[in-house]
Amino acid sequence: MKKSLGAGPLVYPTPVFVVATYDSDNKSNVMTAAWGGVCCSKPPCVAVSLREATYTHGNILKRKAFTINIGNTKFVNEIDYFGISTGRIVNKLEVTDLTAIASEVVDAPYIEEFPLVLECKLKQVVEIGIHTQFIGEVVDVKAEEEVVGGKGVPDIEKLDPLLFSPVGRKYHAVGEMVADAFSVGKIYRK
Repeated sequence: MKKSLGAGPLVYPTPVFVVATYDSDNKSNVMTAAWGGVCCSKPPCVAVSLREATYTHGNILKRKAFTINIGNTKFVNEIDYFGISTGRIVNKLEVTDLTAIASEVVDAPYIEEFPLVLECKLKQVVEIGIHTQFIGEVVDVKAEEEVVGGKGVPDIEKLDPLLFSPVGRKYHAVGEMVADAFSVGKIYRK
C-alpha cells in the first residue's frame, strides 16, 4: 500500500545543470540548478527553472541566452560551490580555476573543462509560482571526444554526470545500465 506524501516536486533523480550567462558588464557567471530538463524535441529545447532572486535569472532576461554545462562527478565540489555562492559577490569561475569560453553561437559563456555543453537562445519565459521557467532552444551541443559513444552522441557512462536527490539534498552518480529502451517492452506486443 502506498503512503501519501502530500504535494511536492519529488522527481528522482533530477539533473544537475550548471547554467552559464554573462551579466551586463560581460562578466561570466555560473549557477547550479536542478529544476530542469528536456522540454521539446523539434526544435530541440531544454528548460531550467530559477528563482527571480538569482543573479542568473536577470542575466538570462537581459542577454536572451544561456548555456547548460554538464559536469561530471570529478567536478562535484565546484558544482556544489556554484549553487551556494552568488555571482553578485564573487567570480565563481576564478575561485574554482575553471575557464569561461565565449560561445560563438549564443551570447553566453560555457565552461571549457566540463565535458558537455548545450548552447541555448532564450525561446520562452514562463512564470510559475516562485520560479521562472526559461525555455532555451539548443543552437549547438559541444562534447569532449572522450565522452562521445559509438553512435556519435554522448555516452552516459563515459559522461558520468551528477544526479541530484532533491529531498535528501545529495549528489549521486549514474548506475549500471538495466535494459535497452524502446526494446525490452516489446515482449508485450502481440
